[in-house]
Amino acid sequence: MKRQVATIAYYTLLEALRTRLPVMVLACLAVLLLASLFVREIAITESARMQTAFLAAAARIASVFVVSLYVLAAVAREFNDKGVELLLSLNLPRAHYILGKLAGFVLVAVLVTGLVTLCLIWFAPPAAVLAWAASLALELSLIAALSLFCIVTFNQVMPAASFVMAFYLLARSLTAIRLMSANPINGAETPAHQVIGWTVDVLALVMPALDAFTQTAWLVNPPAGPPPLAALAWQSAVYFALLAAAAMFDFYRREF
Repeated sequence: MKRQVATIAYYTLLEALRTRLPVMVLACLAVLLLASLFVREIAITESARMQTAFLAAAARIASVFVVSLYVLAAVAREFNDKGVELLLSLNLPRAHYILGKLAGFVLVAVLVTGLVTLCLIWFAPPAAVLAWAASLALELSLIAALSLFCIVTFNQVMPAASFVMAFYLLARSLTAIRLMSANPINGAETPAHQVIGWTVDVLALVMPALDAFTQTAWLVNPPAGPPPLAALAWQSAVYFALLAAAAMFDFYRREF
């Protein structure tokens, strides 16, 4: 089992290198770096801080976008080219395929995180950048697992990508939505507001709090304490396991 999973993970990472994913990430970072220089020039005060904040936030969003689309496109291409059917015909358990792809995509997430870290290391204290990078690796691993689950479930790139982006935006903004629903300006006692409040509370219980991951404030503000990486790692492990199990369930139901 370990050998089969490791082999699939190795070739998944090798495919990312051969399709020039690192080159694309570096090109995106170069564009963002030039944009951050423009932001620094137009900033009236704290220009270096503004540049770092813009570069970190934009690099985070770009990394999520690139990793998600790469996972969706890579798995969809294997389905369309009948590569998955060929692998399964070699007496490969479906669970091993999912675990191998997940391991390979986690390696891709770490690779993307490393490239982003090399870009940011010049703009913030190394300790803060390393903590930010560790959180980004956890976040990208979750996005990779979510993308794999979506492409296995929806079978097409467009609906899968739409679901991933909607899920990510909701998970990033759910805490703010929850605060706004708990402290409305008016209409707090109406039944509609109470239903919305209960719905938001339920969503907050079942969705990951991605707004706590990879915070730009860790890079630009003096640290009040170490980032809660242990809590983020535990949360990532739980949701990663759930997404992996969901992807396996849908993959076993799929007919080839």
